[in-house]
Amino acid sequence: MGDWDLTSIGLVLIGSSITAAGTIIAALLMGFSVSMAPFLLLTTAMLIVMSAALIVIKTPRSPPPI
Repeated sequence: MGDWDLTSIGLVLIGSSITAAGTIIAALLMGFSVSMAPFLLLTTAMLIVMSAALIVIKTPRSPPPI
């Protein structure tokens, strides 16, 4: 198994945040009362943005072609 670098952590974080937001939205669409839904959706949105920034910043870039 490979090492866990910041890009891998960002990918896991963004995937789980999108899954959590989708689950909350699905529960709301099915008519369940989720009392903290706005707070949870805002939190997942912030996690998605932070992990996307982490992925963009920490992904190794190849050198420019000659």
